[in-house]
Amino acid sequence: MQSTDLGNKESGKIWHRKPSPATRDGIIVNIIHNTSGYHPKVLRFLNVAFDGTGDCLIAGDHQGNIYVFDLHGNRFNLVQRTAQASTALAFNLRRKSEFLVALADYSIKCFDTVTKELVSWMRGHESSVFSISVHASGKYAITTSSDTAQLWDLDTFQRKRKLNIRQSVGIQKVFFLPLSNTILSCFKDNSIFAWECDTLFCKYQLPAPPESSSILYKVFAVTRDGRILAAGGKSNHLHLWCLEARQLFRIIQMPTKVRAIRHLEFLPDSFDAGSNQVLGVLSQDGIMRFINMQTCKLLFEIGSLDEGISSSAISPHGRYIASIMENGSLNIYSVQALTQEINKPPPPLVKVIEDLPKNKLSSSDLKMKVTSGRVQQPAKSRESKMQTRILKQDLTGDFESKKNELPDGLNKKRLQILLKGYGEYPTKYRMFIWRSLLQLPENHTAFSTLIDKGTHVAFLNLQKKYPIKSRKLLRVLQRTLSALAHWSVIFSDTPYLPLLAFPFVKLFQNNQLICFEVIATLIINWCQHWFEYFPNPPINILSMIENVLAFHDEELLQHFIDHDITSQLYAWPLLETVFSEVLTREEWLKLFDNIFSNHPSFLLMTVVAYNICSRTPLLSCNLKDDFEFFFHHRNNLDINVVIRQVYHLMETTPTDIHPDSMLNVFVALTKGQYPVFNQYPKFIVDYQTQERERIRNDELDYLRERQTVEDMQAKVDQQRVEDEAWYQKQELLRKAEETRREMLLQEEEKMIQQRQRLAAVKRELKVKEMHLQDAARRRFLKLQQDQQEMELRRLDDEIGRKVYMRDREIAATARDLEMRQLELESQKRLYEKNLTENQEAVAKEMRADADAYRRKVDLEEHMFHKLTEAGETRSQKTQKWKEAEGKEFRLRSAKKASALSDASRKWFLEQEINAAVEHAENPCHKVTAVVSLRRDLDTDTHREKMIRRPRRKTAIYKPRRENAEETNPVNTFILASSIVQE
Repeated sequence: MQSTDLGNKESGKIWHRKPSPATRDGIIVNIIHNTSGYHPKVLRFLNVAFDGTGDCLIAGDHQGNIYVFDLHGNRFNLVQRTAQASTALAFNLRRKSEFLVALADYSIKCFDTVTKELVSWMRGHESSVFSISVHASGKYAITTSSDTAQLWDLDTFQRKRKLNIRQSVGIQKVFFLPLSNTILSCFKDNSIFAWECDTLFCKYQLPAPPESSSILYKVFAVTRDGRILAAGGKSNHLHLWCLEARQLFRIIQMPTKVRAIRHLEFLPDSFDAGSNQVLGVLSQDGIMRFINMQTCKLLFEIGSLDEGISSSAISPHGRYIASIMENGSLNIYSVQALTQEINKPPPPLVKVIEDLPKNKLSSSDLKMKVTSGRVQQPAKSRESKMQTRILKQDLTGDFESKKNELPDGLNKKRLQILLKGYGEYPTKYRMFIWRSLLQLPENHTAFSTLIDKGTHVAFLNLQKKYPIKSRKLLRVLQRTLSALAHWSVIFSDTPYLPLLAFPFVKLFQNNQLICFEVIATLIINWCQHWFEYFPNPPINILSMIENVLAFHDEELLQHFIDHDITSQLYAWPLLETVFSEVLTREEWLKLFDNIFSNHPSFLLMTVVAYNICSRTPLLSCNLKDDFEFFFHHRNNLDINVVIRQVYHLMETTPTDIHPDSMLNVFVALTKGQYPVFNQYPKFIVDYQTQERERIRNDELDYLRERQTVEDMQAKVDQQRVEDEAWYQKQELLRKAEETRREMLLQEEEKMIQQRQRLAAVKRELKVKEMHLQDAARRRFLKLQQDQQEMELRRLDDEIGRKVYMRDREIAATARDLEMRQLELESQKRLYEKNLTENQEAVAKEMRADADAYRRKVDLEEHMFHKLTEAGETRSQKTQKWKEAEGKEFRLRSAKKASALSDASRKWFLEQEINAAVEHAENPCHKVTAVVSLRRDLDTDTHREKMIRRPRRKTAIYKPRRENAEETNPVNTFILASSIVQE
């Protein structure tokens, strides 16, 4: 088996050579955490949890250090320091690198293993969280404490629901069923409910178990398919429930050594489709046994009596088992190695109660015939080894006396020889040897009865007298002392009992039963006759020590007598604290290895030996305070020398003063029930009890009377205070009234003065207002004047602009008329050209008529056509002229002048056309008509020229006048009309 010490390292390898777990124990590696420094100490692991893959696990120790162990990559890393102990862990969230940890301050934190940062901080519990269950999807989580269970959304880290119950009921566990959306809640009254996760609707409730096998459920486990629920408690019976049929279908009875079940967990298998058949059962003896639920046979077990397991976790794929040992270390087991030799035939250890009928459950059905199943485990048990060893002794005939035979095959003489050879027992087997030497009966039922009685009234305020930093240690000490007080009434009045019990409580704080029985055995055997002089120290025992000291070191005793140092100072402090104040932990363990292995007188001899070995510093002490300090603090003394001196005293002390002649031999506690302890003066204890009860009653009466008097005095004081307050208030009111009246008179005077000032101000304001109104009126008049001047200037500007626009329009009109005149002249030249051409054509026709008569008709027709065309051409020209004149008329002339001109021209053309028609009808006058037409045209053209020229010249060069006629539109129109007529 490999062992790894984490030390002060934050990362490293888990193992340094390839692990090869043995079939006997299946341990891959043992992980411990020892700190190096001036005061080295062992840090105990408290919780462990696997992730979803099963190859990584997370573990937290009692100082808040959280480590991640990668079994596949052979690495460990310190991922967080929370500075406080963890109470629960969960590592199977949706985000694979995140984990939940419940801390001692009742909070839950989420950390990231990669970034090592805090993801979220959830609060809401008022007591320690002992369970965290994560939904299969990783989206929700349920945290459970003794008084409530809370449902959290892991996406938002907000609380969705909270389960509150009555304090008298209490919660055992609340968790999700695998591969379903169902929440199972288990309470301390054995009621089990199933709830829908989304709606929190109650789906069903399991019936109560039969009375013949009724146990108080403490631990639970569910198969991976969520069909079977296993439940156990303070009994060696296991109940298997079918959640589909909602009934109890099997009861398994564990071996008789199993008295209580501390933990249950199914062992997964890759080929069982989630219907796990192997169940791991961790019992009170620290051994975890794995049984087959179908055959009810023991397959293998891990842990032992000397290396007990406190808690375990199994990986989801079923390859590894991580167990936290009672010594605080962490063991990693290989399931493959543990199951290699399960076919070897072991002795029968498991009893089976037959399966229950599926139709109906009853008390008679549960009490069926019990048969024994053959067990299968990888290695021989300790019992089988013991039987083999004893058989050899029988064969050789070498028998030891019965008084030296111890349970579990140990021999007291051999242990004493081993102890003298090595000076102490091996640390690994010390607790096992102690339990064998003291022959502890482990009466679970009797101890549970004492614990169930609760905290004794004598130790209710134990923390005030003994302030212990660890709340767990204080709670265990309080329970142990209360159990001792319930066992025997003398211990409720023993003032030194906490000092005597504390070292054993600190050593066995994880197993309170063993702690109680060790202390009880110590009191019965090594504290004989201690209570005969109660409530005084045991004078008889101290006298024994003084006699032995006087025999072996008379000088030291005389030194004590000279300085008035009695045995109550040099012996009793060592006895009442069992040397815990003057020895270190290792020295104390070594000493009690020898004390438990010898006669009860060995303890008294140890006191003498301690004084003799310390004689040099003791002889140098002269003050009583120095002696008191010496016997209450650690000293520079070799414990091995003290132990050798004790053995020397045991051998050399005379019989008449030897304590073993006055003390009884070792007597173990009885099995089943603890013996009655009455080795004390009962009348004194009863008297003290009665006196204490009387004093308590008197004190209660006194407290009640004092409370009544205090209440009355408080009422009187309150009344007096109220009266004084009333008088003070009245005096204050009177003074306030006078002050208010004086203030009122002052305010009235101020008001009059203010009114006078206000009237003066009003007059000034009135004068100012008149001045302002006058100035405003003047400004308004000036503004009106300025506006009128601006309006005049604007009108002048508008007139100038209008004149300028008129001149521009006249100039533009003149330019347009000139352009029109040029167009008319061009049209006239074109007309004259056409007329010349027509005249030539007429001349040609006339010559043709003169030349050939035969062409007369053709010529006349031709001339007719020519004249017709000429008329049409002239009509077209005339039409164009009319259009131009019409446009001019629309622009500059009146309609009447244009109409007269058109009528004149039309009449002239009609005359010409008529003459041409008459000439065509009368050929002899044709030439005369043509000549006359040409002459008329020439005359008309010449007349037009003579008429037009002087008028155009007059219109164009007419001098402009500066008077009002220049802007008269009528004059402008007449001028334009005259130009158009020309």
